[in-house]
Amino acid sequence: AWRSRSSRNRTVTGVAAGVPALPKTSRPAPRRTNAATQWLPPLGLIVLSLIPVLAGSVRLTELMGGPEITANNARFVAAPIPFTVHMVSVTLFSLLGAFQFVPSLRRGRPSWHRLAGRILVPAGVLVALSGLWMNFLYGHPPGDGESLVVVRFIVGSLMLASIVLAVLAIRRRDFASHGAWMTRGYAIALGAGTQAFTMLPWVVIFGPIGAADELPRTVLMTAGWVINLGVAEYVIRRRRARPPNRKSATAGLAPVAVAA
Repeated sequence: AWRSRSSRNRTVTGVAAGVPALPKTSRPAPRRTNAATQWLPPLGLIVLSLIPVLAGSVRLTELMGGPEITANNARFVAAPIPFTVHMVSVTLFSLLGAFQFVPSLRRGRPSWHRLAGRILVPAGVLVALSGLWMNFLYGHPPGDGESLVVVRFIVGSLMLASIVLAVLAIRRRDFASHGAWMTRGYAIALGAGTQAFTMLPWVVIFGPIGAADELPRTVLMTAGWVINLGVAEYVIRRRRARPPNRKSATAGLAPVAVAA
């Protein structure tokens, strides 16, 4: 009996040794998204968006009331439609776009994601086009020099190009590139919110920016767009560094999606 059990043990050991070992995988388990912390980034984006949105709403209310014409509002009174289009579209683009950074909405509800994309893309195009129109056809207020006109032209063109490239990417099912370009376009749209912080130290120390402060105004406003684009590139690179998983491959990784 002892010899029989020993023989069986040797047989089982030999069979086990002949089976090739499965290769170990270093792929981590799918990461779970905390239901509370996933809302922190979009909440911050909404707060940042409210700075220019509230300021623009005050200006729109002023225009509807027949304001006294001054050097700061003469261009808006003379041609209110481009400004109105810009404010309505940037409000929709910035506030609705913030919700596209919620993972549970982006991955768990692709139909909502696509519907929001169909709204956000036209809104983003209107933001860029109306901004370019105002940059060239509105009169310049005190403190706006030719250098700022050039910067606004570059930034507005980059935003428009980003949205166009994002649409082309989603049509060829390149979700990663689509998300990257829409993230860049969204970052540019939020430039006015960041500029409130870049310009605040100057205003506190030296007072309101006037006609003699063209260069500081250009530098500080450019800094707001540069900071936003820097953060956007960090988010894009971090997203690309994550290991792929089945959900992200099917739902897409873009913050804004458009149906192909």
